[in-house]
Amino acid sequence: MGKDKIRRFRENETFSNLFQATFEEVYHRNYPLKGSWNEKVFGNNNPLVLELGCGKGEYTLALARLNKSFNYIGIDVKGARLWRGAKTALEEKLENVAFIRTRIELIASFFAPYEVSQIWITFPDPQPRKENKRLTSPRFLDRYLSFLAPGALIHLKTDSRELHDYTRKVVESREDITLLETDPDIYGNKTRPAHDPVLTVRTFYENQFLEQGKPITYLRFSTGNPATVKAEGH
Repeated sequence: MGKDKIRRFRENETFSNLFQATFEEVYHRNYPLKGSWNEKVFGNNNPLVLELGCGKGEYTLALARLNKSFNYIGIDVKGARLWRGAKTALEEKLENVAFIRTRIELIASFFAPYEVSQIWITFPDPQPRKENKRLTSPRFLDRYLSFLAPGALIHLKTDSRELHDYTRKVVESREDITLLETDPDIYGNKTRPAHDPVLTVRTFYENQFLEQGKPITYLRFSTGNPATVKAEGH
């Protein structure tokens, strides 16, 4: 392990906005902050939004800057990447941002029923040969549903048309999730408002994909069956 990475890991231990748990601490166990993130970390009752596989936290930070009336938590397993996001949030005094270092498979140990209002999944590994490891597979969706509020939103941005189409089929096959929007090329869609965060927030990798000429796709879906979602006005 390089000296720079060791330094970052040590610094991570001092960050007040970065929460780390070992596998043993959360495997089939509840993390101490489960059900009380807003109260004990953010000190308010604002809606809680997660970014899964957040990397350096670019998207998490950008969303937090855009909307101070939401609380944001970026989640990733790579401590060296999270160091950048957590450090930037502290430097900018972004009080509506936190990060968790853990595996997404263990996410249900961190959040209580109805605690989360939105999830962003931005450019995840499409896992072309392992459907069960895709962050939008039924296996993972079931985990999210254990803590999402009724009518909660899930957003997927990806350059992988295969993952986009796969996710759409999964969502359309379920009665507990409703597809709200599907866009195979968000930057080629001239009807999308320019101020839409789907367009205005770009990660390093997203810019790379655009430079390569890859269309960026987007899906938005909601917890609840179609009749319930329609009644609630989504």
